[in-house]
Amino acid sequence: MEKFEYRAYIKTRALLGVSAQAISDELVLVHGNRAPKYSTVAKWATLFKDGRESLEDDPRSGHPRTTYTAENIERLRAIIKENPHATHDIIEALTSINCFTINEIIHNALKKRKLTSHWIPHELTDQICKNRVEAWKKNLALFRNGQWRLCDVITGDESWFNLIQVGHKSANASWVGEGESPRTIVRCDRFQPKNMFYIFFKPTGVVHLGYVEKGDTITSEYYTKNCLKPLICEINKQRRKTGTQNFKFLHDNARPHVTETVTNCLNQAGITIIRHPPYSPDLAPSDYWLFNLI
Repeated sequence: MEKFEYRAYIKTRALLGVSAQAISDELVLVHGNRAPKYSTVAKWATLFKDGRESLEDDPRSGHPRTTYTAENIERLRAIIKENPHATHDIIEALTSINCFTINEIIHNALKKRKLTSHWIPHELTDQICKNRVEAWKKNLALFRNGQWRLCDVITGDESWFNLIQVGHKSANASWVGEGESPRTIVRCDRFQPKNMFYIFFKPTGVVHLGYVEKGDTITSEYYTKNCLKPLICEINKQRRKTGTQNFKFLHDNARPHVTETVTNCLNQAGITIIRHPPYSPDLAPSDYWLFNLI
C-alpha cells in the first residue's frame, strides 16, 4: 500500500472512534513490517480527529528544488570555466544557490571534482617550446643518420639527497585488512641532514660519482675542478679501452654549467656538448629518471 492508502484507512477508522493502538495492530496484522509505525498512526489519527481533511504532507520549509535547473547548471558551468579555483562560498555568493545544490550540480551534472593543481617551475612560452623541438630534432637526426651513438653519450647533474629517504607514495603503499588502518610514514623534515651528490653516467653505467663537502658550493670553478676533470680522466681511460674518441656530453643550463670556463674545459678534452634547451628537465635523464628513481 502507498502512504496515502494507509492514511485513508487511519482516517476512516479514527473517525469511527477506533483507538490509534487498535488501528496500528490491524495494519500490522495485515501488512506486517511494511505497516507504518505506531507513532505515525497515532499522529495521523489525532490530526484526523481534530478535523484535518487532507492526506498530503504539510509543505516543507527550505530552498525549493527548482534551483536544480538547466539555467543554473549553465551558470555554474560558466563560473567554473572563468575561475577553475572558485570555492563553494564564492559560487554561492554569485548565484544565491544553496551549497547542497551547488555540490549536486558540480558532481552530478557537470561531472567535476576538485584536485590540487600541479606546481611547475616555469611556464613555457611558445618560443621556448619551439626551441625545444628544434634542438631535439637536430639531435635525433644525428643519432638516426649514424653520426652519433647513444653509447657515447654521458649525462649527469647534481642534486640534494636526504640521508633518510622516505620513498615514493606508491612505494609506501601497504596492504591492510578490513578495519585496519594504513601504516604511517613520517615525512622528511626540511632541516633533516642531507648531502649534495653529483653523478655522471652513460647507458652502460656510472662513469663518475661524488658528493659536495659541507660548506662548499657548486660554482663554475668547483664544477670544473671537482666534477669535470675527474670525469675527463675516466673518459680518457675508456677511450684507451674501447677506442671511442668522440664522446658526447649532456648537462642542463644551470649557471655553473654554461660558463666559458666549463665550455673550454670540455672542448679541450675533445668532448662534444649536446645542446640542451632552457627549462627542459624532462629532456635530461638525470632529472626525469635517475634522481626520481633514487
